[in-house]
Amino acid sequence: MITKYLKNTQLYKVMFRIAWPIALQSLITVGVNLMDTVMLSQMGDAQLSASSLGGNYFSLVMVMCMGLGMGSSVMTARYYGMGDNHSLKQTVTIMLRAAILLCLLFTAITAIIPFTIMRIYTQEESVVRYGVTYLQWILPTFLMTAFTTPLTTVLRSVNLVKVPLVSAIIAFFTNIFFNWMFIFGKLGAPRMEIAGAALGTSIARACEFLIIAGYFFFIDKRIGYRIKNLFMHVKGLVREYIKVSFPVLVSDTLLTFGNNALAIVMGHIGSTFVAANSVSAVILQLATIFGQAVANSSGIITGQTLGRGEVERAKFDAYTFVIIGIIIGLFAGIVIFAIRGPVVNYYNISAEAKEIANQMLIAISILIIFQIMNSILTKGVLRAGGDTRFLMAGDILFLWILSIPLGALAGLVWHWPAFWVFFMLKIDQIVKCVWCLFRLKSGKWVKYIRQSDDVIAEQKAQHE
Repeated sequence: MITKYLKNTQLYKVMFRIAWPIALQSLITVGVNLMDTVMLSQMGDAQLSASSLGGNYFSLVMVMCMGLGMGSSVMTARYYGMGDNHSLKQTVTIMLRAAILLCLLFTAITAIIPFTIMRIYTQEESVVRYGVTYLQWILPTFLMTAFTTPLTTVLRSVNLVKVPLVSAIIAFFTNIFFNWMFIFGKLGAPRMEIAGAALGTSIARACEFLIIAGYFFFIDKRIGYRIKNLFMHVKGLVREYIKVSFPVLVSDTLLTFGNNALAIVMGHIGSTFVAANSVSAVILQLATIFGQAVANSSGIITGQTLGRGEVERAKFDAYTFVIIGIIIGLFAGIVIFAIRGPVVNYYNISAEAKEIANQMLIAISILIIFQIMNSILTKGVLRAGGDTRFLMAGDILFLWILSIPLGALAGLVWHWPAFWVFFMLKIDQIVKCVWCLFRLKSGKWVKYIRQSDDVIAEQKAQHE
C-alpha cells in the first residue's frame, strides 16, 4: 500500500520544483532569526528575551497577514487551475484591502500602548524596557507586511516561487550587515544593541517590500495585477471569500494568539526559560524547513489539481504527501537529538538556560514528526481542499483546551521539568495529527469553491 504511494514519481517532480525555492527562502528567514539570536546573545539574557517576546508580538501581525494570504491562496490556486484570472484578481483585491486595514490597526495600537503590550508577556522590568525599544524600532515594518507576506503566498499559489526567494536572499544579507553595524556600533555607527537589531530587521523588510510589491504591481504578467485593481469591483466574490478564507484567518490568528499565550506562560516562568526557548525555537525552525516547504507545495498542487477537476488524483496525492511528511519528520527528529549538545553550547547563555534548552530539544525530537505531518495536512492538503472550517475547529479545540492549560499547569503550578513543560505546551500537535488523518480518510475535505458572479454571468451568457 505504502509502496503504491511512494512510486508517485510524477508528483515528486512537481513538488520539488515548487518546494525547493520555498525551503531555501525559509532557510534564509531562519538564518536571519539565527543571526539575530546569536548577535543579541552577546548582550545578555534580558535583551535576547526582549527581542524574542517582541518578535512573538510582531508575529501576530505577520501570521494574520499570512492567514489572509493562505486563505486567499486556497482560492487563487483553484482559480489558477480553472484559468479564471478575473476571480483570481478579485480575491487578491479583497485580501490586500483587509491586510492594509489590519496592519494600520496594529500600528496604532503598538504606537500608543507599547509598555502595556510588553507587560502582557513578562513582569521583568528590564525585559519590558528592552522590548518596548524593539517594538518602537520595528513599527514601520507593520504596513510593509500587509503587502509582502500575503503577496508572497499568492505568487507561490500560481507557481511564481523564485521571486520571493530572490527577495529573501537580498533581505538576508541586508539584515546581517545592518545588524552587525548597528548592534555593535561598527563602521562609525552608534552602538544600539537591541535597537540596532530592530533597525537592521526594518531595513531588510523594506528591501523585501520593494522587491515583492514592485514585481507584483509592475512586472508580473501571469496574474497581471496592477495598482488600479485595488479599486476594482469585488462585491460578487466577497461572500465566497469570507466562507473559504475567513476560517483560515481565524484559525491562524487563534493559533498565533495561542503561541503568544504559550510565550506568556514561558515569560512568567522566567527569562532563563525564554532565553532557552529562543535557542530551541531557531533549531525547530531549521528542522521543519523542508517539511513546511512540502506543506506549501502540497497546498498549491492540491488546489490546482482540484481546479482542473481531478478530484481522485488530488486524494491519491494527499496520501503521498502524508507519507513524505512521516519520513521527513523521522529524519529531522534523529538529527535534532544527535546535535542538540553542540548546538546549545554554541550560544552564550547561562548554564541553567543551556540545560533547559537541551531538555526542550529532546522533546522537539519527538514532537517534530507530528508537527510536520500537521503542517502538510492543515496548511496544505486539507486547506487546499477548502475544508477550512473543520481546521478552524481543530485549532480552537486542541490548542486552547489542551496545550495552553496543560502547559500553564505544568510550568507555573506543578513546576515540572522543562522537558514535560514544553511537551505539554505542544501536545496539541499529536492530538490534531490523529484528528486530521481521520478527516483525510473520510474524503469530506474536498469542497466546491464558487467563482465570482461576473464570471458565472459571463459563462451563462456564452452557454445560452
